[in-house]
Amino acid sequence: MNDSALMQTYGRLPVAFERGEGAWLVDTEGRRYLDALSGIAVCGLGHAHAGVAEAIAHQARTLIHTSNLYRIPLQEQLAERLCAAAGMDKAFFGNSGAEANEAAIKIARLYGHRKDFKQPTIVVMEGAFHGRTMATLTATGNRKVQAGFEPLLKGFVRAPFGDLEAVRRIAANQQEVVAVLVEPIQGEGGIVLPPTGYLEALQEICDAEDWLLMLDEVQTGAGRTGRLFAYQHTAIHPDVVTVAKGIANGVPIGVCMARGKAAAVFGPGNHGSTFGGNPLASAAALATLDALEDGLYARAEALGERIRGGLGKALTGSNQVVEIRGLGLMIGIELTAAAPKLVSDALAAGLLINVTQERVVRLLPPLIMSDAEADDLVERLAALIRALP
Repeated sequence: MNDSALMQTYGRLPVAFERGEGAWLVDTEGRRYLDALSGIAVCGLGHAHAGVAEAIAHQARTLIHTSNLYRIPLQEQLAERLCAAAGMDKAFFGNSGAEANEAAIKIARLYGHRKDFKQPTIVVMEGAFHGRTMATLTATGNRKVQAGFEPLLKGFVRAPFGDLEAVRRIAANQQEVVAVLVEPIQGEGGIVLPPTGYLEALQEICDAEDWLLMLDEVQTGAGRTGRLFAYQHTAIHPDVVTVAKGIANGVPIGVCMARGKAAAVFGPGNHGSTFGGNPLASAAALATLDALEDGLYARAEALGERIRGGLGKALTGSNQVVEIRGLGLMIGIELTAAAPKLVSDALAAGLLINVTQERVVRLLPPLIMSDAEADDLVERLAALIRALP
């Protein structure tokens, strides 16, 4: 077998996985790998989770899909649980984080047009990543992924992440701003945490200007930071929240939730999705929520502290490391220089990691990882970093 029939949109590593169990993957040659990436923050419950597997198998034997032309009771149950947990009123279901963010952008634009704005504008952040559709690509603050796809869409204005004065200047000079779209922690941007009080201040600005505060929790959600949603570490109450990735532990799903005035924007015909929230995806997400709510939020917080502390100790005095940062099981190790071979070296050492922004090692381990596996991760990764030139 080879990938010659595939469009070459990925620089794939030379490995194929056959099965997984918990925090481990096994390749087609029988070699085991400790998975510290979780399918890019997707498999938070690890691989082959019994509860999710049983829910999927049962639903596959019962009913997979009907379309949103009809009521879907499991989707309704999922919407109620997610909205109750997030403090939201309504949910729309798609199939990915990009689709969830696309729905948020459409809510903001329709909200603006109903104010008679000719060009409703959304404030987005430098270094952000919101997806690869044309709208979410435009919202993304990375010229590398935008290059070649111009003309990008109008209706976005950018501010540096963490810079409140820049947002206030936009408020003073832009007349048709309708929303702020922001990640609580920038994931693809390099595990960048905002200054203390940043989200709270953004909410104050949005409330004063009658803007929607829209949080992209695609990577930070599903318990990864120690709460179901990262914004729940604060006292803020956003108008729109998007989540995807880990909310169904590998089954494609995306959710855009809204409250108050934002929840009332969409009506029949304003948006849709053929597959969104179908019985199979909803069953997987409900089973995932059952597992997450069984103490895994606190586990993610404690495990993240253990890994960051272990790396800090193991890399003390290292001249390769600028900073170790993160929240819960969203961890970044910023290196002093680009490390183009680190991911392949880690693969050879039986460890799955990722490097973003060329020199930030990104760790997104499963929430079910044991203490011994976390220590194993620290030991393997620290040795690889210490060996860097």
